[in-house]
Amino acid sequence: MTLTVVGSIAFDAVETPTGKRDRLLGGAAVHFSLASSFLCETRVVGPVGDDFGEEEYAVLHDRGVLTDDIEHVPGGKTFFWAGRYERDPNVRHTLQTDLNVFEHFQPKLSEASRAAETVFLANIHPDLQRAVHAQCHSARFVAMDTMNMWIEVTRPSLEKTIAGVDCLIVNDEEVKQLTDEPNLVRAARAVHAMGPRVVIAKQGEHGAGMYTPDGFFALPAYPTADVVDPTGAGDTFAGGFMGYVAAHAGEELDDELLRRAMAYGTALASFNVEAFGTERMQTLTGEEIAERVTALQRITRFDAAPVPLRA
Repeated sequence: MTLTVVGSIAFDAVETPTGKRDRLLGGAAVHFSLASSFLCETRVVGPVGDDFGEEEYAVLHDRGVLTDDIEHVPGGKTFFWAGRYERDPNVRHTLQTDLNVFEHFQPKLSEASRAAETVFLANIHPDLQRAVHAQCHSARFVAMDTMNMWIEVTRPSLEKTIAGVDCLIVNDEEVKQLTDEPNLVRAARAVHAMGPRVVIAKQGEHGAGMYTPDGFFALPAYPTADVVDPTGAGDTFAGGFMGYVAAHAGEELDDELLRRAMAYGTALASFNVEAFGTERMQTLTGEEIAERVTALQRITRFDAAPVPLRA
């Protein structure tokens, strides 16, 4: 089954305690599609400038990502972001943001992209997300991301967009900000009331939790000691999750299937942080992913045999 992702394609400059890179392939749609491509056919929609060349396309093509709907803007420059991480990788400083061709992005979807049964609306203006969703006439499962700026500046539009999707994937602070609820459980229930039946709260190095009307499920982040660059980990998680959903698009999307999707998202995100940018994803193999999913299953299982409890 085909998965369509609409979002940013970028060049990143990243500095962490382990090193520095001045030019990395990045952007939400790139990190997402490289992850999802291990599980399903993925079409990526986003704009690039003249500085985006064959080398960058090759990274996507080598993973089988379909790039027909990448819009080349003649004379333009690709979105650029620069950031620095402190010793605590949860602390990030944005040093520079140049929207460039992304500033006036109006998504143009081919018929093939519109026909996808699974769609991910990456972090772009909610008006654009809603316009994309309206074009995807065959979509059976639609998920979206957003950020604090859209919550603060475009709330009415954002709430309208959220109401139409099946799944919201954001970090835990954004769920709380969106609903004005300090408790994550109550915040997730408030999002359910908005429309989505699946709410996933990403919690960085602490993993992610999934809230559905049928219950709650959480996984810790895979315990890798090789954290080099956390950029794109959240989008990679979303790519793994949505890729698994798309690969099983003909099945009932019950909690058991979504839990397995969480495991693949978690495993793929753990690989993403082990090198700068997309470097680790370019060398990753399906066998490595399967081994890490199995390891996640092992480390999250325990024996609940009853023991005598004191009154």
